[in-house]
Amino acid sequence: MVTLKAATSALILIDLMDRIVGLPLEPRAGVEVVDAALELAAAFRAAGASVIAVRVERPDVAEQPPGSDLLPEVAEVADAVVVKRTIGAFHNTGLDGFLRQQGVNTLVFAGIATNLGVESTARAAADHGYRLVFVEDAMAALTAEEHQAAIALDLPRFGEVITRDTLHLA
Repeated sequence: MVTLKAATSALILIDLMDRIVGLPLEPRAGVEVVDAALELAAAFRAAGASVIAVRVERPDVAEQPPGSDLLPEVAEVADAVVVKRTIGAFHNTGLDGFLRQQGVNTLVFAGIATNLGVESTARAAADHGYRLVFVEDAMAALTAEEHQAAIALDLPRFGEVITRDTLHLA
């Protein structure tokens, strides 16, 4: 069991947008990731912890591709939305400043893709000194191998890899 202080923790939901959730993902479908993320978001909100939704926009294009908005149910549970234009959510977004203003020192990650948006954001978060927790059963990648490599090799170097049933907010 991993117990986190709700007052200093935030849930970071990465790229839960139609065009990404609809991709062929492994080891679980995008809709399964969304369901898990919404379950986590409900627990975080109930405990008084922040929920941050991150979405990506392609830089230097006149119009974003269809499906570039957050899923409505994800936008609805977010206390803040961060728009990134790189793989990670810290570069030129103000995310660090927002989290610091909220007194957050622990980030819990869910979303797509485990080895891309989640991992890139986590690497920058580690550089900023945050404690990191990764909810394995609330993430997916383009292949099962990419997901597995991230959760077995890379993410444990930055924080704890857990499942939803082992997370407790106090």
